[in-house]
Amino acid sequence: MNHPGMDGKPDVRSDPATWVDAHGAALLAYAMPRVRDQLTAEDLVQETFLAALKADNFRGDAQERTWLISILRNKICDHFRRLARERAQPGGDAVDVVEDAQFAPHMGSDGWAKAPGRWLVDDETLMANREFWEIFHSCLGALPSRQAAAFVLRMMEDVEAERVCQDLEITATNLWVMLHRARCRLRACLEERWFTS
Repeated sequence: MNHPGMDGKPDVRSDPATWVDAHGAALLAYAMPRVRDQLTAEDLVQETFLAALKADNFRGDAQERTWLISILRNKICDHFRRLARERAQPGGDAVDVVEDAQFAPHMGSDGWAKAPGRWLVDDETLMANREFWEIFHSCLGALPSRQAAAFVLRMMEDVEAERVCQDLEITATNLWVMLHRARCRLRACLEERWFTS
């Protein structure tokens, strides 16, 4: 499609009718590890295509898929901001039983009740393993919603900490505690379901 854009330059996007076939699977693959749910991921991809249809800011400086993923990334961040505004589950951010079980101050100077095992895996092989990602998604899905939102926004989407704090309406200290608890829970889940299986 080469119609003039608002600034008179030609619009170099491909025909939007081809977007689902050309980019749908890649966008869904990007969304799934982040949102914990197939239906939510599909909805966000649809919102991305609708936003792209209305947008007039693609000029061919980046690949079309890169542009669509940047729109999807914003949709994912908006999704977690909406979740964060919802009332937290009762006890969701209270005492963390998983974290408490991992530490025992009386056990020695390192504080571990049972020190984490070493993961003797090649990172590239692990990142390419579909079964690992399925288990990771499941573990991420088991996190309390606000912990998951903090983890996805800060660690997976690389949103600045200050912005995450604003979006989740928490302090920097709260954010680091939530991230620590999310990492502890994810590690425990992955050790149980992946690394020791």
